[in-house]
Amino acid sequence: MPKILISNDDGVHAPGIQALAKALDQVGEVTVLAPERNWSAAGHPKTMHKPLRVKPVTWPDGRTVYASNGAPSDCVALGIMGALGDDPFDLVVSGINAGHNLGTDVFYSGTVAAAMEANIHGVPAIAVSLGSVHEDESVDQEEALALAGQVAARLAHTVLEKGLPSHVLLNVNVPNLPPERLRGAQVTRLGRRIYRDVLIRREDPWGRPYFWIGGEMPTGIPEDGSDVGAVENGHVSVTPVGIDLTEYDFMDVLRAWGVEESLVPA
Repeated sequence: MPKILISNDDGVHAPGIQALAKALDQVGEVTVLAPERNWSAAGHPKTMHKPLRVKPVTWPDGRTVYASNGAPSDCVALGIMGALGDDPFDLVVSGINAGHNLGTDVFYSGTVAAAMEANIHGVPAIAVSLGSVHEDESVDQEEALALAGQVAARLAHTVLEKGLPSHVLLNVNVPNLPPERLRGAQVTRLGRRIYRDVLIRREDPWGRPYFWIGGEMPTGIPEDGSDVGAVENGHVSVTPVGIDLTEYDFMDVLRAWGVEESLVPA
């Protein structure tokens, strides 16, 4: 039976990770190692300045899982590197995140960072996110999470059977809709996210300034073929994401600028 490591960025007690574990029990032997607190929008940190600890936690259903004081990426590294035993994992699945991770969200997302950490260690990975409850407040969230879990389980089975290219993860976004309104799934590219961040300046009781970064929820441009377009039209989006960020087309432009000859004094 394949061994599957599960993590997230919403914390070990989040409903999404519990639904994911339940769904993936049908696919393989599941181990849960997740942050002890919420790390949403934490990006991809690597903890090197303090000890990392792992402790057992019991979920309401009686399952023993593991919590760490580290970030999502730390949790995956701990699991893969042997903090819970030496048996290798065949797959890492991160989620189910509360809210989509679309377009440039992948640079902020702790959910995606956990999957990317698996890639760095050479383990296939999937990141799974469920749209915000605000998409349709009439949707039963337990039912929505169960459906997202089924999507994750089906894709996990396929990945375990077919394999993934080295250093490619799958970023999955599920619309928060009733099952009868889902229109299927689409393989997509990363779309264009629009952020409406606002810098809020305040003063503490001693008159010293401090800042909050706030603003409205991000939106996106629903282009055909993009993850934003897919979820806005009721489809599950599946986006292959690589960790090679090189802009190959621009390399020749840099050479044409004479960069290779001009930067270092003769």
